[in-house]
Amino acid sequence: MSRSKDRELGMQRDITRRDFVNGVAVAVGGSLIAPGWLSAREGTPQASDQQDNYPPARTGMRGSHAGSFEVAHALRDGNTWTDVADTGEHYDLVVVGAGLSGLSAAYFFLTSAGRGARVLVLDNHDDFGGHAKRNELTYQGRTLMLNGGTSYLESVRQYSTVARTLLAAIGIDVEAALATSNAGLGLYRSMGLGHATFFAKEVFGEDRLVKGRGGEEGSGWADWLARTPLSPDARRDIARLYDDDENPDYMPGLSDVDKKERLARISYRDFLRDFAKVHPHVIEFFNDGPKDSFCVGVDGYPSLYGWAQGYPGFQGMNLEPLPPVGPLSHIGGGQHGRESEWNPGPDLYFPDGNATVARLLVRAMIPDALPGSSLEDSMLARLAYDRIDRKGADARIRLNSTVVSVRHLGDPDAAREVEISYVRGGKAEKVRADHCVMACYNGVIPHLVPEMSDEQKAALMYGVKMPIVYSNVLIRQWTAFKNLGIWEATTPGMYHFGVHLGRAVQFGDYTPSKTPDEPMILNMTRVPCAPGRPKKEQHRIGQADLLAATFETFERNIRDQLGRILEGGGFDPSRDIAAITVNRWPHGYAYSYDTLNDPIEWALFDPDDRPCVIGRRRFGRISIANSDAAASTHTDSAIDEAHRAAREQLIVRSRARHRKKPA
Repeated sequence: MSRSKDRELGMQRDITRRDFVNGVAVAVGGSLIAPGWLSAREGTPQASDQQDNYPPARTGMRGSHAGSFEVAHALRDGNTWTDVADTGEHYDLVVVGAGLSGLSAAYFFLTSAGRGARVLVLDNHDDFGGHAKRNELTYQGRTLMLNGGTSYLESVRQYSTVARTLLAAIGIDVEAALATSNAGLGLYRSMGLGHATFFAKEVFGEDRLVKGRGGEEGSGWADWLARTPLSPDARRDIARLYDDDENPDYMPGLSDVDKKERLARISYRDFLRDFAKVHPHVIEFFNDGPKDSFCVGVDGYPSLYGWAQGYPGFQGMNLEPLPPVGPLSHIGGGQHGRESEWNPGPDLYFPDGNATVARLLVRAMIPDALPGSSLEDSMLARLAYDRIDRKGADARIRLNSTVVSVRHLGDPDAAREVEISYVRGGKAEKVRADHCVMACYNGVIPHLVPEMSDEQKAALMYGVKMPIVYSNVLIRQWTAFKNLGIWEATTPGMYHFGVHLGRAVQFGDYTPSKTPDEPMILNMTRVPCAPGRPKKEQHRIGQADLLAATFETFERNIRDQLGRILEGGGFDPSRDIAAITVNRWPHGYAYSYDTLNDPIEWALFDPDDRPCVIGRRRFGRISIANSDAAASTHTDSAIDEAHRAAREQLIVRSRARHRKKPA
C-alpha cells in the first residue's frame, strides 16, 4: 500500500505504536497503540507505571503476546533447561494454566481439600483467564471494556449442575444476570439500527454496503439481492437456495439415513458447487458463516451441520428432523448438547465477556485481590495483581511463568510428589506438589510430561487448536453507525469477516456507551484459513499466519476495512480511531471432531475411543483439565473437565491418607 494511502488511513497518527515481529518488540516508523490510556483533556497517550502494570488496560498485540510463547516454542524445538533453581516451595496442588479450567480446578481442589490446603497456579501470560481476557480502553476519562477472547456463556440454562453450581458459588445468579444482560442487548434495535453486508471490490468487483438482510420481515430475497453488486446469476442462485419450492431432492433414491450420512461426508461448499451448482460468488457469499464457531469456511464445514443449523438448499430433500431427545440430540463429554436447537438460550453476556467469571474465581480464592463482594461491584473494581502471588497464601497465581517440565519424583504409580519446572524472567525455577492438574492445552502436554505412554501422548496431540483473532478498536464516537442505520456488518472475504458495536450491557456501576456521540469499542473477528486443505492443516497454517502477522498488518487492515465500510456515515479512520487491541489466539478454540475429518461416531456420539478421552486419563498424580479434554469449545466444558481432574486428585489424596493410617 502506498505511503499516501497510509496517511489517509492514519498510519502516521501519534497514538503510540507497539509492534511485534515473531514475538520480538521492534521500533517502527510512525506510531500506534501501546498504552491504552488517553489523557482526559486531549486524548493523547500518557505513560503510567500504574496502568502499565495492569494487564487489562494494555493495548497493542495481546492474547498470545510477546513473552508468552517463546519459551514453549523453544521447548518444542528441543531446548532444555538444566540450571533450575529450587524455590523450596511445596504445594498440595500445582495447576498448569490459569484459564477458566485451571482456575476452576484450583477452586474445586481448594474448597474440598480442607483447611490449610495450598494451591499454586502457573501461567505463561501476563494475565490470568486464558482466553477469557478483559480489554479496558479509556478515552477522555471514559473507560469501556469488551471481551478479548471467550465472549459469553452460551445456553447457560443448559449447563451441568457442576457448572451452574460453580457460577452460583462465585456470585453469579444466572437468572438475575440474564435479565440484566437481555435488557442491554436490545439497545441498538430500539434505536432502529440493523444489520448490513459489505461487498468488497477485491471479492465482488465493487465496494458496496447493503443494509438489511434478505428475507427480512416477510420480504423475499430478490429485492435485497437487487441492491447488491452480485451478478444476475449469483443473485438468482441465492434466491433459489432460499426458495422452498426451487430446491429439488439432490439425492433421490436414498433413504433418510443414507442422505444424512452422505451429507456428513461432503462439505457445504461441495454441496453448493456440485449438487446445487451455484455461481462461485454464492460460495464466497456464504463462506464466512461457519468461521465464528468452527474456524473454517464452507469448504471445511459438513453439509450435515449446514442442514441442522438452517443453511439453505436442503428444503427439497425431505430430511427427517433430529428428535428432541436422543443420542444425536445430546452429545456428552462436557458439552451442553444439541438440544439447544430446540431450546437454545438465552445466552449470558457480561461487558468483558467471560473475564468476569475468571475475576470472580480469583476473588473466591484470594478475596482481597478484588475489592467487593458481588457480581455488580466486581465490574469496575480494579484487581490488585500484586496480591495474587503472596508468600504463605492458600492460593497463589504466578504469571509470566512458562512450565517446561512436569515429572513424578519416582515411579508414577507409587510417587508421592510431582516436580514442576518453569521459566520466569529468563530463569528456570522449580516447585514440588503432591498433585498436579495440567490445564494448559493438550498439544503441549506431551512435551511437558514425556514420561507418559506413547498412546496417551498421541491422543493428546491428535487435535489442533483453532486460531482466531478478536480485534477491539476504540473509536471517538459512533455517529457513522447511527448515520448508516446499522450496528453490525458482515464482510465476506475481507481480512476481518465482520465488525459490530460493543455490547451495551450494564452491570453495577459500569455504564456502556449508549449515545452515538460517546466513545465506543468495536469488535472485529479474523479467522485465517487455507481453503481446500484438511481442517487440521488449515488450523496449523492459520497459527503460522497469526504468529507471523505484525501489528502494523492488523492496523492497516483494520483502518482500511473500517474506512471503506463506514465511509457513507462520515467515518474517517485517520481521525476517529483512538486505540487498537489485537487479541491474537493462534491456539484458540478447542479442536472439536467433525464428520469430514474424523470418524462420524466421534462427531455425533461420545465413544470412549475418542482421543480426548484417552488423552485425559489420569497419570499418577497428574490429571488433565481444559476444554480440550472434552473436545468442546464451550465454557461449561472447561468447568466440567476441571471438576473431573480435581476430583481425580482428591481421590488419590484420600486414598494416600487412608494408607498412612495405622490398622
